[in-house]
Amino acid sequence: SVAVNAETWTLHQFNELLEVHHATYTWLHFEAVSENGCAYRRSRWRKYETELQRCRPEALPIEFGDYHPLKPILVTDTKTRRGVRKGSTSSSSSSSSSVPPDPLSSMLDGTDPLSMFASETSTVPRSVVGHDFEPWSAKRGEILTRFTTTEKLSIVRKATSPASSAVSEKVRTRLEELDDLEEQDYANRIEELNQSLKEAWASDQKVKALKIVIQCAKLLSDTSVIQFYPSKFVLITDIMDTFGDCSMCVFLFLHTNALLLSDAFTCEDVNDTAKETCLNWFFKIASIRELLPRLYVEASILKCNHFLNKTGISTTLPRLTAMVRGIGDPLVAAYARAYLCRPLLTEMMERCKTMGNNALLLNSVMRAFRPEFVAARATDFIGMIKECDEAGFPKHLLFGSLGRSLASADPPEPERLTILNEAWKVITKVRSPRDYIICAEIWVEFTCRHFTKREVNTVLADMIKHMTPDRAFEDAYPQLQSVIGKILTYFHDFSILFSMERFLPFLDMFQKDSVRVEVCRSIMEVFIRHQLEPTRDPVILNAMLHICKTMHDSVNALTLEDEKRSLSLLIIGFIRMVSFGRDFEQQLNFCVESRSTFCNLEPVLVQLIHACAAYSFITIPSLSSIFSRLSLYLLSGQVALANQCLSQADAFLKAAVSVLPEVPRSISVEGKLRSSESFLLDFINNFLSTLLVVPDHPEHGVLYLVRGLLNMVQDYTWEDNSDAKVRVYISALPLLAAMSQETYLYSIPKMDSNETLYGGDPKFLSEINKLCETLIGQVLDHLKALGREETARRQGALAFSLFGVLVAHGDLRNNKLSQLAVNLWNLSHKHGYCDTRFSVRTLDHMKQQAQQLDMSHLSDTVQRLALQSRT
Repeated sequence: SVAVNAETWTLHQFNELLEVHHATYTWLHFEAVSENGCAYRRSRWRKYETELQRCRPEALPIEFGDYHPLKPILVTDTKTRRGVRKGSTSSSSSSSSSVPPDPLSSMLDGTDPLSMFASETSTVPRSVVGHDFEPWSAKRGEILTRFTTTEKLSIVRKATSPASSAVSEKVRTRLEELDDLEEQDYANRIEELNQSLKEAWASDQKVKALKIVIQCAKLLSDTSVIQFYPSKFVLITDIMDTFGDCSMCVFLFLHTNALLLSDAFTCEDVNDTAKETCLNWFFKIASIRELLPRLYVEASILKCNHFLNKTGISTTLPRLTAMVRGIGDPLVAAYARAYLCRPLLTEMMERCKTMGNNALLLNSVMRAFRPEFVAARATDFIGMIKECDEAGFPKHLLFGSLGRSLASADPPEPERLTILNEAWKVITKVRSPRDYIICAEIWVEFTCRHFTKREVNTVLADMIKHMTPDRAFEDAYPQLQSVIGKILTYFHDFSILFSMERFLPFLDMFQKDSVRVEVCRSIMEVFIRHQLEPTRDPVILNAMLHICKTMHDSVNALTLEDEKRSLSLLIIGFIRMVSFGRDFEQQLNFCVESRSTFCNLEPVLVQLIHACAAYSFITIPSLSSIFSRLSLYLLSGQVALANQCLSQADAFLKAAVSVLPEVPRSISVEGKLRSSESFLLDFINNFLSTLLVVPDHPEHGVLYLVRGLLNMVQDYTWEDNSDAKVRVYISALPLLAAMSQETYLYSIPKMDSNETLYGGDPKFLSEINKLCETLIGQVLDHLKALGREETARRQGALAFSLFGVLVAHGDLRNNKLSQLAVNLWNLSHKHGYCDTRFSVRTLDHMKQQAQQLDMSHLSDTVQRLALQSRT
C-alpha cells in the first residue's frame, strides 16, 4: 500500500493513487483466489441476528421501593410564630407544610373538584326548578376550588341595639371576634353561623336566626378581596337558602292541610294563621334599614308569596329587580341579580299555563331556557302546545322549538315514544311542504337519537310522501341534506342503514347533480371513518357501489383535478374495505366490476391494480404517469414474489427495467416542473433492495436482473454535471456484498433465493467479483474527473459515500483495504466540505463497533482517521 499524507496531496498524486489501486487491486473485492488456489473472502462476514441484538437498548432493572407516582411528597418546615392575639400569649409552634400534591393523588382522598361536586350534589335538596336544571348550588364545589385567596379576610359588623337579649349579645360578641381570618377559617366561621341559624330556628329563636341572616347578608357588600367574592357569594347564599327553606317549612306546617298540599296550591287553600305568620315575616324584612340585606333576605323567602296572593312572585320579582338598581357596586349588583334569577324559570312555566293565547310566550320559554329544563317537562309542554290557539302562532313552530331542545337533552325514557307520536301527529298535518320539512328536519334528530331503524324508516317514508308531489324537494335541499347528516351521526352500522327500505328512495330525491354528489360524499366519509372491519355484505356492497358510481359519473372534462382526487380517495377507501376472504373468485369479480365502473378515475384504477394482480400487467401500460407505472410494476412484482409467482414477478420486474429509459429528465409536480433524478434514484434503491430475494432465472444467466438494471443506468441520459449514475453504482455495492453472504438479511417464506440456489458456489462469487470490479472502475474514473476545484465538494461527498460502504461491508483486516479507507476519508475531508457532525458520529460508531470482539481490528483504522478542515 502507499501511505499518503492528505495535507500534502496534490491532484496528480491522488489520481496516481486511484490508478494504482484500480490497476492492482479492487478495494471491494469480495472474493479472490490466492496463489495456491484457495478461495478467501474480502467482504466482512455478517451475523445479522447478533447485530440486531446490539442495536436494541439494554433493559435496566428499576427498584421502586416505597415510591409511588400518586403518593404526595411531604416537606416539613418548622417555624416559630411570634405575636399576640386577643386572649392568647406568645408561643412557638412547629407546623408542617406540604408541597401541593399530585392532581391524581387528590382524587384518592376525595378532595378533587369532581369528588367534592359528587359528594355535595348528593346532599343538596331538590330545587324548585327540578333536578335536571343546573342551579348555582351545583357549581358550589367548583367555585370554592377556583376562586381562592391568600389575603386576610374580615367580617364587617354593626353593633346590635342596647335592648338585645343575653343570647343576642353573645352572638354579637362572637361575630366581633371574627376578623383577619385565613380563607379556610373564614369558611369554617360561615359554616358555624349556618349551624347556629339552624339551631336557633329549631329552638324557636326566630329573631336570633333573622339577625344572623341579616349580618351575613351585609358581608356581601365587602369587595375588598375581589378574587374571593364568588366563593363568599356561595358561602353566604347557602345561609340565605337555609333561612328560606326553614321559613317555607314553618308556613307549610301552619297550614291545616300540610300533608295534602300539592305543588300547585293557591293562596285560597292557605288558612289565616299561615297567611298572618307569613305576612308578619315580610313586614319584619321590610323594616331592615340597609338595602342589600333587605333584598337578599326577601329574595330567600320569595317562594312564600304563594301563601299571600294568587300572583305569587310575579308582582314581587319586578319590584326586587328594580331595587337592585340602588346598589352602587356593579359587582355586588350583578351577583344580586344572579340570586334573583333562580325562581324565574318556574314562574314562567306557571304564567304560560294560566295566560290565554300564550303561544308566543311559550315559544320564547322553550327557546330561551336550557334544553335540560325543557326536556324534563316535555310532556307538560306538549299539553300546553295542544291548548294553544293556532291562529296566532302555528303549532308546528312550537313543536319545532320543542324539538330543538329535545335534540340536545334527553326527556324521561318512558315518555319518549309518546312525545314522538304526539309531535308527529301535528307535523304530518302541515300542508305547506316548506313548513313541513323545516319542522320534520328538527325532529329527525330526536328520532335517530332515541329510536331504532323502524321509527326512522317511518319518518323517512312520511317525508317522501310530503316532498315528492310537485317536486317540492327541489326547494328543500338544505333541509334534506341536514336529515341525511343527522341520520349518519347516529347510524354507523351500514348494514342497518341500508336495510331501511326508504333510505335509498330518500336519496333519489336529490336530483340536482352537485347536491347529489355532495350527499354521496358525506355518506362515503362516514363509511370510511366508522367501517372498521372489511365487509362482504351484499346489501352494503350494492348500495355503496351505487353511491360510488354516482360520484364517478359526475366527473367530466370540466371537473377540477382536486375534485377528481377527492372523489378517488373516497372510492378507494370503499374498495379497501371489501374483502371476500379466501373466495378469490368473488374478489376478482368485484375488482372486474369496479374496473368497468370507475374507469374515468386513474387513482381508482391504481388502487384496483393493487388489489388485482391478474390485471396489473395489462392495465399498467395504460397509465399516463411514468412513475405510477414504475411503482406499480415493482409493487406487482413484490406481490407476485410474496405469493410464489416467480414467472409473474420476473415479468413485472423486467417490464420496470424496460420502462426506465422512458423517464423524462423533468416532470410536473403540483403544476411545477422538477427534476426527476431524485424520484428515479428512490425507485432504483427500492428496486435494488427487492433484487436481493429474487432468484436467478435458469435460462438468463447469473444476476441477469442486476446486470439489466445497471446497463440501463449506464445508457440513460443523465443531467449534465450529475453524480446520479455513480450513486447508483455505489448503492449496488451493498447489494452485491449482501448477495455474497451465506445467509441473506431477509427472505420470502416458501421461496428459495440465490443463497439456496448457489450455496456459496465459487463461480457465483466470481461473477459478483467481476461485477464489483466494473462498478468500482466506473466510480474511480468519476472521482478522477472531479479533481477540479469547482467540483471538490462533489468529489468529497462521493469519496465519503465510498468510505461508508467500505466500513459497513468490507473486511478492513486486509491492510490494502484499510489503507484505501483511510485515503478516502482524507480525500473527503481535504477541502473542508464534509459535515463535521456527521464525521464525528461516524467515528463514534466505528469506535463503538471496535469494542466488539470480532471488530477489534477497527481500532487501528480509527486511529488513522483525523478530522480535517479546509485551509
